Amino acid sequence: SSSVARLEDVLRKSLSLRITDIPPPPSPPRQDQLNAASQPVKLAILFSGGLDCTLLARLAHDTIPKDEPIDLLNVAFQNPRVHGSLEDAFEACPDRITGRSSHAELERVCPGRAWCFVSINVPYTETMAHRERVIQLIHPHDTEMDLSIAYALYFASRGSGIVSNARASGSTIEATTTAATDGDGPVLYTTPARVLLSGLGADELFGGYQRHSTAFARHSYAGLLSELALDIARLGKRNLGRDDRVIANWGREARFPYLDEEVVKWALEAPVWEKCGFGEEGVGGEGGLEPGKKVLRLLARKLGMGGLAVEKKRAV
Repeated sequence: SSSVARLEDVLRKSLSLRITDIPPPPSPPRQDQLNAASQPVKLAILFSGGLDCTLLARLAHDTIPKDEPIDLLNVAFQNPRVHGSLEDAFEACPDRITGRSSHAELERVCPGRAWCFVSINVPYTETMAHRERVIQLIHPHDTEMDLSIAYALYFASRGSGIVSNARASGSTIEATTTAATDGDGPVLYTTPARVLLSGLGADELFGGYQRHSTAFARHSYAGLLSELALDIARLGKRNLGRDDRVIANWGREARFPYLDEEVVKWALEAPVWEKCGFGEEGVGGEGGLEPGKKVLRLLARKLGMGGLAVEKKRAV
């Protein structure tokens, strides 16, 4: 449809402005010799595997040279009330499951790109050890929701985790015993990328939260429009300062393609039924899509990401 084509156009321009010609990061003290001739990692994505961030990854693939690796920073936390041991705690986390699924789809749809999936596993004890620092960074915000979101951004933007191999170039790599013996095992890894892409803004602009569905159910389009307007009006005060402080703590810069002026302008001017499909049946035809963020789901499908298009929304 014309709305999908227009959104694709403004998003591609937004990505181009934010990720084209990123300067290489400073060389680390130690560099894996196998990667010496490879391109350095200049871009990383805060990657839950959800619609918003994965769509950015898909569009980034078309924007920067194919020989430039992209790091996908995926965080999983141990919940001691659910996970008695660390052995399976992290792979069972919802964001890890969707992250691996979306990573696999990116590799299928975008061959030739070095997608480095960084598993950032955070034990409960480590979360608590950093609690006071995170609370300082998010001040004056002080709700449990703010803290929960900030934890994920804090550890993701630190960028230290595990990768399945050491092919990502320009990285700070510390080989484990397994990796040292066979060269293809898991290794400890810290992304050198200084620029991180965030999907912030997509839910607020395109009706991605459960409260948007509730507002429509109660008061039809008038209620939905009112809720969307409230979310967009408070986005800067409620989200941007908090997120920027947390990410900048690690010397990295967040960039927000969905908050580009032209993207926001289009989203505010487009009829709400072109952005989301509340009240419609069988959105997107066969293999119906969820109504929240309908236009983003249709764009994902257009770009070959069929699995991503039907991914269930978890954020509230």
